[in-house]
Amino acid sequence: MKPKRLALFDLDHTLLPLDSDYQWADFLARTGRAGDPTAARARNEDLMQRYNRGELTAEEAAEFMLGLLAAHEPHDLANWHEQFMQEVIRPSMRREAIDLVRNHLSAGDLCAIVTATNSFVTAPIARAFGVPHLIATDPQYIDGRYTGKIHGTPSFKEGKVVRVNDWLGSMGLKLSDFDGSHFYSDSINDLPLLETVTHPIVTNPSASLHEIALQRQWPVLNLFEQKLDQKS
Repeated sequence: MKPKRLALFDLDHTLLPLDSDYQWADFLARTGRAGDPTAARARNEDLMQRYNRGELTAEEAAEFMLGLLAAHEPHDLANWHEQFMQEVIRPSMRREAIDLVRNHLSAGDLCAIVTATNSFVTAPIARAFGVPHLIATDPQYIDGRYTGKIHGTPSFKEGKVVRVNDWLGSMGLKLSDFDGSHFYSDSINDLPLLETVTHPIVTNPSASLHEIALQRQWPVLNLFEQKLDQKS
């Protein structure tokens, strides 16, 4: 039996009160695994600011973020990520977000996290939330190493729409097959996918997205009182 509803969730500042990409880079910098920690943190901060303003491209983000993966052996990265989950992510997983996901899963909805952050960082987070499907920017992996480049279409801006349609197509489905499709997001960068689903739900929104939500009479959901690394 095909599910009647589709529930899509952005991750950073939507299910989490932080940006996992930003926090991963900061974690590597403060633990001495990102080269010059001062330069790495400055670059990380600049990318965060530009993302929040909707001015960042996927390629610009990948040059730094995926470069951090390419600089290390995968087994080291995996060990460090376990520490990252324990110290940063799991303490930030709020009951409100867990319950939101659980309610959709319990209703039998087809659920996926759709995030611009790369799949290395986000796959364990999706598992921790119990979400069975992840659509993320995939880092290229060749001969046992990350290359620092993007594989395929990045899950970013209009690319999220492309990736969701491709994912549904792989199961013989399309958006119009569902009685309703929900997408939860905080970011102006996700406007293309918010405009595509039948039920856009602006969640913990940035100021710019909140203004659009008010203009279009979209529902606004606030799960968190504070965003831990939002800059605008």
